[in-house]
Amino acid sequence: MRTQVAIVGAGPAGLMLGHLLRSEGTDCMVVERQSPEYVLSRIRAGVLEQVTVGLMERLGLDARLRKEGLVEEGFNLADGERLIRIDVAELTGKTVVVYGQTEIQRDLMEAAPSRGLEVVWEADEVALHAIDSDAPFLTYRKDGAEHRVDARFIVGCDGFHGPCRKAVPATAGRSFERVYPFGWLGILADVPPCHDELIYANHERGFALASMRSHTRSRYYIDVALSERIEDWSDDRLWDELAVRLGPEAGARIVRGPALEKSIAPLRSFVFEPMRYGSLLLCGDAAHIVPPTGAKGLNLAASDVHYAAEALVAYFRRNDADAIAGYSDKALARVWKSERFSWTLTRLMHRFPEDGPFERRMQVAELAYVAESRAAQQSIAENYVGLPV
Repeated sequence: MRTQVAIVGAGPAGLMLGHLLRSEGTDCMVVERQSPEYVLSRIRAGVLEQVTVGLMERLGLDARLRKEGLVEEGFNLADGERLIRIDVAELTGKTVVVYGQTEIQRDLMEAAPSRGLEVVWEADEVALHAIDSDAPFLTYRKDGAEHRVDARFIVGCDGFHGPCRKAVPATAGRSFERVYPFGWLGILADVPPCHDELIYANHERGFALASMRSHTRSRYYIDVALSERIEDWSDDRLWDELAVRLGPEAGARIVRGPALEKSIAPLRSFVFEPMRYGSLLLCGDAAHIVPPTGAKGLNLAASDVHYAAEALVAYFRRNDADAIAGYSDKALARVWKSERFSWTLTRLMHRFPEDGPFERRMQVAELAYVAESRAAQQSIAENYVGLPV
């Protein structure tokens, strides 16, 4: 089989890139290790920046997003006693949209057949070959047979554990990583949100987040030590802890219900440079991970896809090799700014084990400054709503 662009990974990044390339007349196909049902079952965040909404709109796949998405004009920081509202719309003239990543995935998957985007599901043992040449190819096994796909470019949208980044020689890349000493214990429940905007809370007992998927489905988190076990957290215990950490105003409005899903997710910051090696481009979690504080993961993947599609279309339309050569630098410039914001917000809203009274006073002072300073709020709002691409 031969194609112009072979995409590894059929998550939102891979499918979005495939749709963009097909819409511009570039031949491509997507190879995915998991089944469609498994991919759709993954519960992820869904605060969408303008770049992500704009790409779905450009593809004409935004009908459900516009109908069901919740437009958010602001969000809140809580210090245990008060809510500090960041009025994103007033400060930036922009908004974000709450629309679950699962729903983005569904929209992209359902549109693929009618738009001629070929997706090979349940492709085992995916391997990359000759990526340092102009004739790379990948192999995979399906139904007991080995298949080969020849391409001009391969794009890795296969996540942190996929084969694409690992195909880059150790001498050709560099990793930057910060593993955090806690994880997020989350609960998803069919209950109305305790507030109509997101709340990031810094309480003396630890961090909490109140978010939502819809008017009737809520997603809550607290930070816990990595040694904690999900079995030790009953629904009642988690609801009790959330009510305390979110503070009296939001805590009193929590509606409790049985967990649809409960899990503990470790946190890390990770960047791999460069995001291109030879004929391989990396997008999304294959190249970088951000802690969920600030909701940058999916949106960073979308901006990578924007830059990658732009470069690949320029190459195939005008033989513009410079566009391909510039992809990594362009993408990384935005990646590192988003990493900075996620790190800063994580550091502000969480208690780190090594922190003492001084560090706590710094958090209190910073939150007081944010509460009183329009300039500080505008900086946070600009980053939260998404930097330009």
